[in-house]
Amino acid sequence: MTMKQGLAATVIAAVAAMTFAPPAAAQQVAGVFGQGRTHFFVSGGSGSAFDETYLVLGIGASYFLIDGLSVGLAFESWSGSDPSMYRITPSLTYVFYQAQTVKPYVGGFYRRTNIDGLPNADSVGARAGAYMQAGRNVFVGFGVVYESYLDCSRAVYRSCDSTYPELGFTIAF
Repeated sequence: MTMKQGLAATVIAAVAAMTFAPPAAAQQVAGVFGQGRTHFFVSGGSGSAFDETYLVLGIGASYFLIDGLSVGLAFESWSGSDPSMYRITPSLTYVFYQAQTVKPYVGGFYRRTNIDGLPNADSVGARAGAYMQAGRNVFVGFGVVYESYLDCSRAVYRSCDSTYPELGFTIAF
């Protein structure tokens, strides 16, 4: 058997094992990142736009469609500077729940930004990071986000792409 055939056989066996695992055992392994679980989260910090600094506050929720894979919806308010903004973000995230202590995650999103006095801005992005348990069903997430604005005009915006850190606090039910 060649190395490629061996790798293919291993991948097929792993997928089959995950697919046909009993639901109760899968739920125990996935824990708070298991199918049917809901997470609520809050975020806060500062952000920069239009050569201004903003207070950024956010809330959201995500629901796990299958073990490790969630769909989410978040709302952010950017205040304290002019123009004020708010952002609505649907997302898809996968948490590698199999890891013991730190739970890595990757995801993607679409974002609609409403800006007072300017046309709305749409963006897409990706995120990666890790969750660390801070309590029984409480997690703190640290990560990095890359965001790219669609139909971006450099005459209006200084940059059409950005990379920034993210810090989140989530409670799982």
